[in-house]
Amino acid sequence: MKKIILIGRSEAGKTTLKQVLRGEAVEYAKTQSINYYDVVVDTPGEYIQTRHLGGALAVYSYESDVIGLLASATEPFSLFGPCIAATATRPVIGIVTKCDEPGAKVEMAYGWLKEAGCDPIFCVDSVTRRGISEILGYLNR
Repeated sequence: MKKIILIGRSEAGKTTLKQVLRGEAVEYAKTQSINYYDVVVDTPGEYIQTRHLGGALAVYSYESDVIGLLASATEPFSLFGPCIAATATRPVIGIVTKCDEPGAKVEMAYGWLKEAGCDPIFCVDSVTRRGISEILGYLNR
């Protein structure tokens, strides 16, 4: 299975997605530092939200086979600039999280990730398990 690094804003659903991908029980846990697991690297949202911490994401992305940019369908804006995926040395996939939440704006979050250059883009919900098998299938190729 390919190792994936999960990058996104605080509360985008990175840790919850990590728990589901690893078959763990889902429980809220605030990620305080970069956590390196067998097939997932879970990162705190502050690392993408704070300019001075972004370099750590670049370093850890070299330890991964795939970069996963997460955008919650409930977020009001995106931190990912246009064509940011072109700067990566690994495949960059997009993951729209919280797709089944009330008021989710899936198309908007999908558009942000498409504009960032992510390909493919998965729509997931860690609570309902929507899209999880598709991500696992991609990582198992």
